[in-house]
Amino acid sequence: MVTRILIEHASQIATPRGRSARRGSEMRQIQEIADGAIYIEDGIIKEVGPTDQVTAAVGDLQGVEVVNAAGHSIVPGFVDSHTHYIFGGYRPEEFLARLEGAGYLEIMKMGGGIQSTVNATKACSEQELYRLGLQRLDEMLAQGVTTMEGKSGYGLDLDCELKQLRAMQQTDRDHPVEVVPTYLGGHAVPPEYRGDPDGYVDFMIKEVLPRVKELGLATFCDVFCEDSVFSIEQSRRLLRAAQEMGFGLKMHADEIVSLGGAELAAELGAVSADHLLMASDLGIAKLAGAGTVATLLPSTAFCLAHPYAPGRKMIDAGCAVALASDYNPGSCFTNSIPLILALAGIHMHLSIEEVLTGATLNGAAAVGRADRIGSLEPGKQADFLLLRYPDYRFLVYHSGVNIVEQVYKKGRLVYGGRP
Repeated sequence: MVTRILIEHASQIATPRGRSARRGSEMRQIQEIADGAIYIEDGIIKEVGPTDQVTAAVGDLQGVEVVNAAGHSIVPGFVDSHTHYIFGGYRPEEFLARLEGAGYLEIMKMGGGIQSTVNATKACSEQELYRLGLQRLDEMLAQGVTTMEGKSGYGLDLDCELKQLRAMQQTDRDHPVEVVPTYLGGHAVPPEYRGDPDGYVDFMIKEVLPRVKELGLATFCDVFCEDSVFSIEQSRRLLRAAQEMGFGLKMHADEIVSLGGAELAAELGAVSADHLLMASDLGIAKLAGAGTVATLLPSTAFCLAHPYAPGRKMIDAGCAVALASDYNPGSCFTNSIPLILALAGIHMHLSIEEVLTGATLNGAAAVGRADRIGSLEPGKQADFLLLRYPDYRFLVYHSGVNIVEQVYKKGRLVYGGRP
């Protein structure tokens, strides 16, 4: 039996449009519909427009569930395209030491850094990682996230990396938030390969990636391409091997130094290059030319008290920019979508239209799903949010506050009560 839902009389529907990333000035192109309606069948949008036009197109409303959204604005569900949400343990001492001026090496001597989370994650059972993952997805859903990417990378071996990815897969099955899985074994060099990062790259290519592919546990392969982590050539070798196995490519690029990660992401046709605080002008130009999404993580810069990535420059250069959380227990222990939106608008100088596009359609493009999610258009999945206010501009104006009241996933109310 077909499930039919009509959301009508929304004060405003605001959405980007398209089935691929919006670049440059296209990011400002938001369709705004007053007294708007969305008609859905079996989780797929069939009609979007003014209420009188949509109801006329639907005709007989017998058997249709009708929701009056008067007083609310509606936007697409948010897509958080960069998270590390499956992990064990926490690092508050490291965060507070950083606030008092401790540097990276000092924190490492204290037992902090990625290896600290690796140790804690290895000590967690798969069931515990799954339980923690569900809790974190609940938090994301309440803030309007309907699809998100999740990375491994806190195992740095075969067994724990697979454990993380299996826990991620199970949360995807059991929770309304859709999870796109990424293998990030190239997150750091483990102690057993200290001094031999090339040997660790060989291990990932020969032992881990084939197993991840065989089990169908990841869509993408990512690498932390950074000074003193993985070089350009090591990153190229790992990603090319992953590409040959059928993985999509993502990159942690140019976060700390301008190493040329953006240029490499463009060269390899990566779906996204992420962080990019120190991306060069050449790298920005190459990302724009290649169509690789520049995924910016303003809450990481905020938590580290670093300068923000040059989002304004990137958009003006013709890049497609996405906004994501980088939720992790070390450099960015926050999954606050309202914080991200506010920082992007206030400190990164993105317009409200660009903020909305970056958090929805371009986020969807950064996980390879812009053809089915990220905007409110016929034929797309009915993932959308009802906001507390009648205008979507309150997403930045009511700074840092969650104004999401209802969340719909595939046309089904999954968070909040009826308006």
